[in-house]
Amino acid sequence: MSGVLPHAVLGGSTARVTRLAFGAACLGNLYEAVSEEQALATVDTAWEEGVRTFDVAPHYGLGLAERRLGAALRGRPRDDFTVSTKVGRLLEPVSGARGDDMAHGFAVSADQRRVWDFTADGVRRSLEASLERLGLDRVDIVYLHDPDDHERAVLDQAYPALERLRGEGVVKAIGVGMNTTAMPARFVRDTDIDAVLLAGRYTLLDRSGLADLLPAAHARGTSVVAGGVFNSGVLADPRPEATYDYRPAPRHLLERAQGLGRICAEYGVPLRAAAARFPLGHPAVAAVLLGLRTPAEVRDAAAQFRRPFPDGLWEALASSGLLGHTGHRKVTS
Repeated sequence: MSGVLPHAVLGGSTARVTRLAFGAACLGNLYEAVSEEQALATVDTAWEEGVRTFDVAPHYGLGLAERRLGAALRGRPRDDFTVSTKVGRLLEPVSGARGDDMAHGFAVSADQRRVWDFTADGVRRSLEASLERLGLDRVDIVYLHDPDDHERAVLDQAYPALERLRGEGVVKAIGVGMNTTAMPARFVRDTDIDAVLLAGRYTLLDRSGLADLLPAAHARGTSVVAGGVFNSGVLADPRPEATYDYRPAPRHLLERAQGLGRICAEYGVPLRAAAARFPLGHPAVAAVLLGLRTPAEVRDAAAQFRRPFPDGLWEALASSGLLGHTGHRKVTS
C-alpha cells in the first residue's frame, strides 16, 4: 500500500483534498457499463494508492455513481476521506416506457429524469438525496453544477443556500463546477466560494483559464480543482481517432498534442503524465481531478503523479509554441 498523497486546503475552508483526486463519473457507466465488481475494485485501488478525495454528482449515471462510491467507501474512517458532490439537477422517477440514458452519455436505464433546480429548496433536496445515495451523514464540498444558463437563480437562491449550509457546518466548502471560465470568474470576484472545479480550461492545449479565472482565484485565495486535463482524451493518447472536448479532435489540435508528446518523450515522460501534472504548476490550483475507470488506470495515474520530472521539461514545452492559447472561449457540454 502506498502512502497517502499530498494534501491541499481549499480556499479559506477546512476541506482538505489530495492533490490527485478521483473523478467518479465512470462509476456511473460513463459511455459504457462498468460492473459492480470493477467499480468497487477501482475505488479500493485508489485508496491503496493514497487517494483520499472523491468527486461525484447526481448527474453521473442518474445517481448510480453516488451509490457505488458510497458502497465502496463504506466502513472506512469518515474523517480520512473527502467527498464532493454537486447540486443543480434533481432526479425524478419516470413511469412508463424507458430507454437508456446514452443521450447524456451514461449506459444506464432512463428510469429517472434530470430536472434543473437552483432554488434554495432544490439545493437542500438535492443534497439530502445525494447523502441517501452515498450512505453518508455528510459530504465535505458541494459544487453548483453547470449553472451556465441559470445565473440569476444561482446568485439569488442557490448560492445563498450553500452559504447557509456552510455557515451551519453542514458542509465544509462550497463552489461552482463548470467548463467555461467567465461565470466562475464572476463567482470568485462577487461571492465567497471556496473553490472552482474547472473542466478542460487549464490544460496543455487550452489555457483559457489564465485570461480571467486563475488570476482572480489566486488574488482572492480561492482554490481551483482542475478537471478534464486530457481534454477528453487527446492529451492522454493523441491517436488519429482521439477526441477533444468529446468530439473528434481537429487536425491542428491533434498535431499539437502529438508535438507535445514528442517533446515529453525526449525527456522520458509520457504525455499523459505531463498533462496531469501541468495544472499544479499554477499557485491557484489545489488538485487535479482524473476520471478513472479501472484499477489499472488508477495505478498508472498514481505512478505518473509520483514520477520525478526532469529539469527542463516545462521550459521546453513552454518555448515550443505548442501550448494552448489563453483567450476566452465558450464550450458546450
